[in-house]
Amino acid sequence: MELKSKPSKNIGIVGLGLIGGSLGLDLQKLGYTVYGVTHREKTAIKARERKLAQIVSTDPDILKDCSVIYIALPLDQLLKPSSILINAIPRNAVVTDVGSVKVPILNTWKSLHPRFIASHPMTGTEESGVNAGQHNLFKNKPWVVTPDKETDQKALEIIHQISLSLGCKWISAEAQIHDEAVSLISHLPVLISAALLNTLFTNTNPSIYSLTKSIASNGFADTSRVGGGNPALGVSMAKLNKKNLMKNLLFYRHSLDLFEKYLLEENWNELENILIRTQEGRKNFIS
Repeated sequence: MELKSKPSKNIGIVGLGLIGGSLGLDLQKLGYTVYGVTHREKTAIKARERKLAQIVSTDPDILKDCSVIYIALPLDQLLKPSSILINAIPRNAVVTDVGSVKVPILNTWKSLHPRFIASHPMTGTEESGVNAGQHNLFKNKPWVVTPDKETDQKALEIIHQISLSLGCKWISAEAQIHDEAVSLISHLPVLISAALLNTLFTNTNPSIYSLTKSIASNGFADTSRVGGGNPALGVSMAKLNKKNLMKNLLFYRHSLDLFEKYLLEENWNELENILIRTQEGRKNFIS
C-alpha cells in the first residue's frame, strides 16, 4: 500500500532484534532508507550481514537525518533511555516505540519528545536478538497505538500510514485499557505456559519425562510456546504490568479452583458445562 504522504525516505530504528530487525527488512522493501542503531559493534556487524538496514552504527548521531524513528529497545531501556540517544533524536522527528506495556512508556516519553507516539505491534515469535528479524512479521497483525489528549495528531497519522503500508490492522486504545487487555491475552499466557513447563520439568520422574518428550505433539507445542520465550522480556512484562497481572492471576486461580473442585467431587456434568462454555466462547473470540 502506498502512503498518502511519505514523511521522508529516511527512517531510523534503535534496536535491531526481532521487532526492530523485522521492521528494517520490511521498510526497505517499501523504499525507505533505514538507519539502524545497535548497542554493540558485534551486533552491528551481524545486522549489516543480514541487511537489516542500509546504514548500521553504534552511534545514535546517524539518526539526525531521519524523520521517523522507531525505538525497539527492551522495556527497561525504553523507560530509562540514555541521554546520548535522546540528544541525538531530531526534535521534529516522529518517534514511536514497540513496547508491550504502554502506561509507563507513554508517561516517560511524552516528556522527552514532543512528537512521541506510544504504540505496540501485536506480533512476535519465541526468537530474539539480531538473528530473529524476518520479512512480513507485521502482515495482518494488530498495530495498537495509545494516544492521549497531548498527542501530535500529524505524527499519529504518519505512524498510521506506515503501519497500514506494513499490512497491519490499526487499533487505537487508551493506554490503561491496552495494558489491562494485554495482561489477559499476552502477559498472563506467558506465566501460565511457563507454569506448565515448570510442572513438567520439576514433578516428572525420568521415565515419564522421557515418554512425554517422545509423544508431545502440536497441542503441547502450541500451549508451551510463549512460556519458552525470552525470559528477560517475561520479567519486564511482569514487573511493568504487575497490578493487572495480579488481578487476572486471581481470576485464573479461581478457574483452577473450580476445576479442582469438580474433579474431587467427580462432578463431570459441571466440568462438561465449563468446557462447553469455553468451546463456544473461543469460537466467538478467535475468528
